[in-house]
Amino acid sequence: MAGRVDLDGNPIKQITICMIGAGGFIGSHLCEKLLSETPHKVLAVDVYSDKIKHLLEPATVTWADRIQFHRINIKNDSRLEGLIKMADLTINLAAICTPADYNTRPLDTIYSNFIDALPVVKYCSENGKRLIHFSTCEVYGKTIGAFLPKDSPLRQDPAYYVLKEDTSPCIFGPIEKQRWSYACAKQLIERLVYAEGAENGLEFTIVRPFNWIGPRMDFIPGIDGPSEGVPRVLACFSNNLLRREPLKLVDGGESQRTFIYIKDAIEAVLLMIENPARANGHIFNVGNPNNEVTVRQLAEMMTKVYAKVSGESSIETPTIDVSSKEFYGEGYDDSDKRIPDMTIINRQLGWNPKTSLWDLLESTLTYQHRTYAEAVKQAMSKTTAN
Repeated sequence: MAGRVDLDGNPIKQITICMIGAGGFIGSHLCEKLLSETPHKVLAVDVYSDKIKHLLEPATVTWADRIQFHRINIKNDSRLEGLIKMADLTINLAAICTPADYNTRPLDTIYSNFIDALPVVKYCSENGKRLIHFSTCEVYGKTIGAFLPKDSPLRQDPAYYVLKEDTSPCIFGPIEKQRWSYACAKQLIERLVYAEGAENGLEFTIVRPFNWIGPRMDFIPGIDGPSEGVPRVLACFSNNLLRREPLKLVDGGESQRTFIYIKDAIEAVLLMIENPARANGHIFNVGNPNNEVTVRQLAEMMTKVYAKVSGESSIETPTIDVSSKEFYGEGYDDSDKRIPDMTIINRQLGWNPKTSLWDLLESTLTYQHRTYAEAVKQAMSKTTAN
């Protein structure tokens, strides 16, 4: 760690980071990176610590004096401002970000992603502290191309679907489609952060993740999450594969997505942390446009990868089609494509993702199989016995 320099050749000084949502998927990987590869200190804030308990115990690990865990719910805890004051940088990862909740729990979704984030922005601004705020690629909503006729050749023109931080509009569906409650709340907090920068000099960076994938993401229903829970697409498919059930393709699985390996994405975040002069005032897409597939293609690829890592043959009917209403309930809507433009992050931070879709799926499904396969079998045998 000695002699580390930033992208402009300046020595990197040790800083203290207040990380809100440190116990989640992204937070756990970012904590690992910071503790193992940098001298920085982490004030880890969350209500859960399961995904970072390996970093907190035992106290003999080399970084024991560089991480403190604070069990705080940011909704109503007066200690939050004190922790932000103690830190040089605050990273806010806290959110409800499970699509199944957006139209079934719209109030929780709006409060969690907008109201609960307000004090964090306020404390950073009032105390002159830098903020890296995690938003979402969902703020883009639908692409311009989605409104063109199905047979229009312009649908193939990147100008109509590639999403750019500084020029792409944010297009949401009608109010009755409550699926957009998440994207709308996230967009409004982005606008607040941006306004604090413009009016009060807040030093900020906004991150828009495009489907970050890897070990410890989401949950497996009935194992380490609610039985009736519906996690995001990759964890949903993992759950089906572990249970040897057909993968459910919502509305035929025609939506297109890009997926990026968590370790590639964390490299980008570390560059933002350690290069404030290049990152401040910017919004960054963080995704991998080379890993673009339809959800149907993703299901087919995951079925093949899981057969390889588990040594089990695929089931006879690997996928079934379900309607979005049946799967998510009333008020669901979706974006057609989410392909990030990488110009700004490449120019400012020189960053590009490396890991192929096959490799990231292999890493993730190997972890899922090793971690969950036995527990799923036991849970299923209990259900059968009952």
